[in-house]
Amino acid sequence: MLPTNNAKTIWSATLGLLELEIPRPNFETWLKHTVADSLSDNKLTIYTSSPFAAEMLEKRLYSTISKAVYKISKQNIEIVFKVSNSSQHSQLPERDKTNKITQDKAKNNDSPKLNKYFTFKNFIRGSNNELALAAALKVSENPGKVYNPLYLYSEVGLGKTHLLHSIGHELVKKGKKIIYLTSETFTNEYIKSIREGKTAIFRKKYRNLDALLIDDIQFISTKEQTQEGFFHTFNELHLSAKQIVISGDEPSKRIKLQERISSRLSGGLELDIQPPDIETRLAILKHKSNYLDIDHEILEMISEKKYKNIRDLEGSINRIIAYSDLVGKKISLDLAEYAIKNLFSQSSENTINPKQILHVIEKYTGVPIEVIKSNKRDQKSTQARRITMYLLREDAHMTSTAVAQMLGGKDHSTVIYAQKAIEKQIKRDLILREKILEIRELINVSV
Repeated sequence: MLPTNNAKTIWSATLGLLELEIPRPNFETWLKHTVADSLSDNKLTIYTSSPFAAEMLEKRLYSTISKAVYKISKQNIEIVFKVSNSSQHSQLPERDKTNKITQDKAKNNDSPKLNKYFTFKNFIRGSNNELALAAALKVSENPGKVYNPLYLYSEVGLGKTHLLHSIGHELVKKGKKIIYLTSETFTNEYIKSIREGKTAIFRKKYRNLDALLIDDIQFISTKEQTQEGFFHTFNELHLSAKQIVISGDEPSKRIKLQERISSRLSGGLELDIQPPDIETRLAILKHKSNYLDIDHEILEMISEKKYKNIRDLEGSINRIIAYSDLVGKKISLDLAEYAIKNLFSQSSENTINPKQILHVIEKYTGVPIEVIKSNKRDQKSTQARRITMYLLREDAHMTSTAVAQMLGGKDHSTVIYAQKAIEKQIKRDLILREKILEIRELINVSV
């Protein structure tokens, strides 16, 4: 238990924790600009920027926030949300006030709702996302001319939305008329236009564009009526050589879309984004902590942990900062390890066993485990061995020395070379990329 009665300290640490637990759009919309005012009689008063935000936090997110406050303070504290007046708003950091003014202007000008931080400049390139990034840049340079449509897919928090917003920013700079939205928003607007008899207005809005950027297409997989509207919108834009960029959480062939939509998606370029490797995770952390006093060894420690996505990775930094602020101590390796230890203390039921990787690769490639462990140098054996080393490093999170020992006592430099060789090959070889994706799926099924 960490005794404290400081409202700002508790709330700062709570926000660090909530950023890990709440989807980024919700966090940035409802929580990012909140301000702690006071802690009195076991009541924590938090100011928000609008009555709507206060209502949302009170009705929809109160339970999650309350649990986070308890984790930080170890006290049952009542949370009261109030709407800030001008004096409370003045407590917001200057950057946040500027953001609010910018956002208000954007709303008034009916500008596309793009996150100002999701730009190509802030996107960290890695072997896991290099092809997707290159395609996004090409689309930004020549909209409608190359890779149209462009379909990007991955699990949550790996950068799909960041790339869509980045494309949007570049096209806006070129004076292009664009719309960015989620497929859920598209669905709601389409159904509303039918209900209110305003389909002509809907068609005019979505077909008089230079580019349409749609996030999370899987949402419409079970909505036949919405798919009908989406198909006609897609078709008209595509026939007019207008750029279409779509993201999803799976390959398009696995999403239950109408055949005519799937065939049009397959006519463009489809690319996946994989979880970042250790080097990319470290690069992301360095970028995130650029203006913070955090030692390199701490960033290395964080990067070696097992993360599902980039949001969790960034959230570790936020949690360490919040914990440091809470206890009033400088960030050290011991403090950092303590601050994030609970993030990795879950049951190891789903931990990937190195032996599982070996057995799956043996079954998938037809190369026996004893051959993988040997020094046999034919092309098939060498490739299977390199894939094994790569996955043991990336998915089982083994050190190069441990991998070398497991595979017949080889030198650890051989493992590092193999890992980098596969990383380079993945960038240009889509067939290998797909094979590794299939191997990973088989490993996950066997866990």
